[in-house]
Amino acid sequence: MTQSLALDHVTAHYGTTRVLEDLSIRIAAGELVSLLGASGCGKTTTLRLVAGFMTPTEGTIRLGERDLTRLPAHRRDIGLVFQNYALFPHLSVADNVGFGLRQRGVAPDERGRRVAAMLERVGLAALADRYPAALSGGQKQRVALARALVIEPQLLMFDEPLSNLDAKLRVDMRVEIRELQRANGATAVYVTHDQEEAFSISDRVAIMDAGRIVQLDTPETLYQRPNSEFVARFVGFENMIPLAVTRREAGVAIAEGAEGTRLALPEAEFGRVPDRFVLGARPAGLAVTDADAPLGIPATLGLRTYLGRAYQYQCRTPGGALVADGPLDRPLETGQAARLVPLAQQCCILPDAGRR
Repeated sequence: MTQSLALDHVTAHYGTTRVLEDLSIRIAAGELVSLLGASGCGKTTTLRLVAGFMTPTEGTIRLGERDLTRLPAHRRDIGLVFQNYALFPHLSVADNVGFGLRQRGVAPDERGRRVAAMLERVGLAALADRYPAALSGGQKQRVALARALVIEPQLLMFDEPLSNLDAKLRVDMRVEIRELQRANGATAVYVTHDQEEAFSISDRVAIMDAGRIVQLDTPETLYQRPNSEFVARFVGFENMIPLAVTRREAGVAIAEGAEGTRLALPEAEFGRVPDRFVLGARPAGLAVTDADAPLGIPATLGLRTYLGRAYQYQCRTPGGALVADGPLDRPLETGQAARLVPLAQQCCILPDAGRR
């Protein structure tokens, strides 16, 4: 039966260095949650603690009603998929997949049936007798995934499982992982530094920084409504524009910033606009318009880059450098004056206190 996972006030040290700081998270039964962040943020340490490779300095870890905090790794009923596959080179594909079942004392006939069914499920039935050296990267990852799933674990854990694959294969494999996890029904924790991978595969994503979870939400909420400047920058809001509301009229906040910056922000589109705030904007969230437009951010266009979907401009403004996307049908010249107008779908409103 699938179980929920709970970490309560978990702290972990490496010597005198605190790697995790009072971390708490609840993952529902059957849910896939990704831990996402830069190197050193604590995501792999969290995985190691849940898997039993480390013991927390403080706090508890529970899988359903079982306290895992100090339980040996081999007794935790967890399926692990590693970055480097961790296949046994001297064992065939079938024997690699069946290794966990053999360790659990499953009878040979039952073991053979379950291995054959799992290999069929991951599309490797024809390769059952091959050895890892004769497999491609994608095939090796399928073997590792099959080995983790065949033991029918209560919890699946993935440690950057696709980072060694090429871009096209990563996309294919993340779809397969998601489909197999859903079919299996296991609760899953997925560790990655790849934002697109985390967003495409997860029910929820925990963004981590300095050993803490700074936001835990659905991919849609994280992408559209980050709760801080740190999270906003992480999910692609490159531009941070400090502003203050000077007046409000008919549901529109009129805001001003650095010299010459004046914006009209309909709250029906941008959400509630506080008196002082930071406007986070992706490059696609700043439309490049004519310099004589009545509203916008005055800018001088710098380096122009062709992106296929748009021309992107490095812009000089009274408030500092900004990056904005312009249309493909009208390339503009370096040094040209323009105004940048925010587009609600690619912008977010952040508290002024969130600036660092």
